[in-house]
Amino acid sequence: MNTPMSRGPVSARYALALVTASLLSLSVQAANLTRDNGAAVGDNQNSQTAGANGPVLLQDVQLIQKLQRFDRERIPERVVHARGTGAHGTFTVTDNLSDLTKAKVFAAGEATPVFVRFSAVVHGNHSPETLRDPRGFATKFYTAEGNWDLVGNNFPTFFIRDAIKFPDMVHAFKPDPRTNLDDDSRRFDFFSHVPESTRTLTELYSDSGTPASYREMDGNGVHAYKLINAKGEVHYVKFHWKSLQGIKNLDPKQVTEVQGRDYSHMTNDLVTHINKGDFPKWDLYVQVLKPEDLAAFDFDPLDATKIWPNVPERKVGQMVLNRNPANVFQETEQVAMAPANLVPGIEPSEDRLLQGRVFSYADTQMYRLGANALQLPINAPRVTVNNGNQDGAMNFGKTTTGVNYQPSRLLPREEPQTARYSQSALSGSTQQAKIQREQNFKQAGDLYRSYTKKERQDLIENFGGSLATTDDESKHIILSFLYKADPEYGTGVTKVAKGDLARVKALAEKLTD
Repeated sequence: MNTPMSRGPVSARYALALVTASLLSLSVQAANLTRDNGAAVGDNQNSQTAGANGPVLLQDVQLIQKLQRFDRERIPERVVHARGTGAHGTFTVTDNLSDLTKAKVFAAGEATPVFVRFSAVVHGNHSPETLRDPRGFATKFYTAEGNWDLVGNNFPTFFIRDAIKFPDMVHAFKPDPRTNLDDDSRRFDFFSHVPESTRTLTELYSDSGTPASYREMDGNGVHAYKLINAKGEVHYVKFHWKSLQGIKNLDPKQVTEVQGRDYSHMTNDLVTHINKGDFPKWDLYVQVLKPEDLAAFDFDPLDATKIWPNVPERKVGQMVLNRNPANVFQETEQVAMAPANLVPGIEPSEDRLLQGRVFSYADTQMYRLGANALQLPINAPRVTVNNGNQDGAMNFGKTTTGVNYQPSRLLPREEPQTARYSQSALSGSTQQAKIQREQNFKQAGDLYRSYTKKERQDLIENFGGSLATTDDESKHIILSFLYKADPEYGTGVTKVAKGDLARVKALAEKLTD
């Protein structure tokens, strides 16, 4: 029962609501609520019923449409890189790269709109951003010749070197399918068979695996790519984004503190800084090798598990991110990044992992968003698309010609010679065999020794704590990898993981590098 005492506050709130609504009506011109077909909605508060107490009518189009659309709000989540945030900006060339490539994106003074999507790699869409994970750093360049996607990570190397291992690696990182719980022992069972992962695992279990913000981390293309100039000359390059905000990571204590107050600290940081006009910046650098230089290394330079030490870097330009998405789903979630999106003058190298990614990323985006994903505004190129690809779900193009084939005299579509692929000399026979110059451990040791004393201790504690729960054989194999990389490193992790150091040393003795 309502009493005068109980009605007082309600009446006051109602009066306040009326005043607020009146004020808003003075400043904002109300527009009609509509259905998806544009027709006005007369009542969005009550369903149509058969009489006062009868069932709801199927003819209530507004009710049915709202439920239909609600039921279909979710599209398939990305298998990897599900948790992400994005921003718009501009990339401006400061060094003309015409000596290396005919791609106009690198012409002198060229300013190209970009969209960057930062992400966690393994964990799901609503996972805390404090979780240990590599971070995706993917950039879509809306160039004057079509879209180019540079799809990389904050780490300069990857865990595997051959795409045939990619599904297995991801499955090992993901939760146990029986329990949906993370299980370190599963990933170490896998990586005990993959010694080339040692450097990247070292990076993962260092503080680099828990960045403080997206602004304060570098980005890497990871793979070698080919740049082709107007003369047809080929150079191999690696791309590297260097943060002008500096590098900042969280140590284990800080991870706990941050997660306790904000599970979206990296997204919050990026959105907040852009909104207040503090636009983050990165300089783009390239490392360059001539084809004949590839044989000079004691490892395979096209191996994605390796960096190129002592190869000079050349600054190319600067990227500024200056605008947050107007709608996160329409832009950040629907953006389709894929290494297959290339432009003349930029080609994939023979890197075995990159070759698989060229197919896989484009294919998964087609599955996630549909055959016409590149018609979405966030994915549409600045240039006119002109080909015979047709139909498919959600095709909202405006094709009016009857010529959906090529060649044709009725509607010629030229094939410019400047857009042809480069040529590579081949020899030998088809095969299935691992690369010859592996060198699985040296760079992991170099990375460990580059860390400060505190960074080394954080790495040892992080790695050892995770490794302690895995099966005995896998644990000791992984420990032998670390010991081979650096005895101090291996000894420290062995102690934390409660391994047998003598056994670790014996296993390490059998390893070659």
